[in-house]
Amino acid sequence: MATDRQREFRFDGGATWLNLLGTRGQSFGPRPIERLATRARLADWLARCELTPLEPPTVEDLDRARALRQTLSTLALAVVDGVDPGGEVLAAARECAAGDPGPVRLVEGWPPRRLPPTDTAEALARIARQALEQLTGPERHQLVSCAEHDCRWVFLDPTGRRRWCPAPSCASRGRVRALRARRAADQP
Repeated sequence: MATDRQREFRFDGGATWLNLLGTRGQSFGPRPIERLATRARLADWLARCELTPLEPPTVEDLDRARALRQTLSTLALAVVDGVDPGGEVLAAARECAAGDPGPVRLVEGWPPRRLPPTDTAEALARIARQALEQLTGPERHQLVSCAEHDCRWVFLDPTGRRRWCPAPSCASRGRVRALRARRAADQP
């Protein structure tokens, strides 16, 4: 069972679309942690990303958000690993991004802010567009995947020196595993 701390949202991926990937923890482990468990949690996450839609998320929106997360995770890992994810994955991301209404529309006043999305589908379209922009631009070279086999969260690392995602638990587990392997190798 996941703890409250494990269910906390992560906003340290380097971009909103990467933070969406972080709404599912330990994705490759035996007990993944679902951080978008309800419509209310999706609404909370969107609000924290300054993407609060005019209409609250529906059950279909929650399913759409999870599907987009899976699509973008597959694409991100494919870019990091240098493999082709298949045309259907890219087509799904492209289809979702097509729902972005285009040019940025701003609210009057200072500081500059975008108009809120009309619905959750538009919010997700903005996220998909951001992902495609980054996955096809020079920032794609800064994407790395956490070295922990059960995490593999993709995040931005402009320094090129990170091995684990910003979660302290992944680095701790990785270091402990490496220490045990070194000790076992030293044993006669």
